[in-house]
Amino acid sequence: MAKHITTPLSDETVASLKAGDQVLLTGVVYTARDAAHKRLIALIKEGKDLPIDLQGQVIYYVGPAPAKPGDPIGSAGPTTSMRMDPYAPTLMEHGMKGMIGKGMRSQEVRDAMVRHGAVYFAAVGGAAALVAKRIKSAEVVAYEDLGPEAIRKLYVEDLPLFVIDDIHGDDLYEQGVAKYRKA
Repeated sequence: MAKHITTPLSDETVASLKAGDQVLLTGVVYTARDAAHKRLIALIKEGKDLPIDLQGQVIYYVGPAPAKPGDPIGSAGPTTSMRMDPYAPTLMEHGMKGMIGKGMRSQEVRDAMVRHGAVYFAAVGGAAALVAKRIKSAEVVAYEDLGPEAIRKLYVEDLPLFVIDDIHGDDLYEQGVAKYRKA
């Protein structure tokens, strides 16, 4: 049975999630990929305000396709999360509580999740058109010059996700491999 959770994520919600949990996420989610992350980190290093409030927020690693007429967004499948690993610990230090993508995370990022109380979700790859149907609105809020990689504010309803890494240091990918090694 999937857990229904909403953004912004509270410390209690994040603490209740375990690797392997299936969740349905509702609320505001921001999109950002490599280039946007690099700009966010530069602002932090310069001591400047960010274009989005990271407190309790979730960032979805996606570069959505253009929207068809009448739709808020085009296909919106997850991108490989590892490319954001150099930036994720700093963003967690500044309040980010969740990340959505695909693939494994570095040990440094997993350690930062434990330290800062954040969680990593996987969206189902290959189902980008179906994921887009859970996105009810989308607007560019920063870095429009980046095109599909601009930061967008999405409103999602019951976005299906799996918890991959939790604040207890557990990793669903490692658990899956271990289960089959025992068999």
